[in-house]
Amino acid sequence: MTTRHTTIDSPLGQLTLTAQDGVLTGIFFEGHWHMPSSEFFGAPAPSKDPLFQRAAAEIGEYLAGERTVFEVPFKASGNPFQQQVWAKLEQIPYGETVSYGELATELGDRKLSQAVGSAVGRNPLSMVIPCHRVVGHDGRLTGYAGGLDNKRFLLELEEPAAAKESKLF
Repeated sequence: MTTRHTTIDSPLGQLTLTAQDGVLTGIFFEGHWHMPSSEFFGAPAPSKDPLFQRAAAEIGEYLAGERTVFEVPFKASGNPFQQQVWAKLEQIPYGETVSYGELATELGDRKLSQAVGSAVGRNPLSMVIPCHRVVGHDGRLTGYAGGLDNKRFLLELEEPAAAKESKLF
């Protein structure tokens, strides 16, 4: 089991990428709210690490508005409930949002909204598992482990062209 990390620059600031064996295991913002322990990061990766090069290229394409789906292999580690929530996040289409309550209802109990929020906030693969697509019940931007400015950036990036055009007039 080889765990490693690297950093890349992005329009959202420096991102730390982590991997274990042949899969991406984390994308973390500067000041990320729920950083894992130092063991999670492993050793620095060689500069020519193919997995990180691929991940960096896909993240760059996504942030440039040229990619809507990630293809880099990834795996998020978490408890069974977190895994359920993260699987639901992966089903949210590009350019769409859902509320924490809607996710809780899909999981069988609207009262799970806070637990869903906690799981969303601990998603280790920001952008790849699109936790930024979850908003408050009234559409408000609520907590984001990478900061609300980054969440706003990502949602505006994904906003459908028709919605952007309607704001012009």
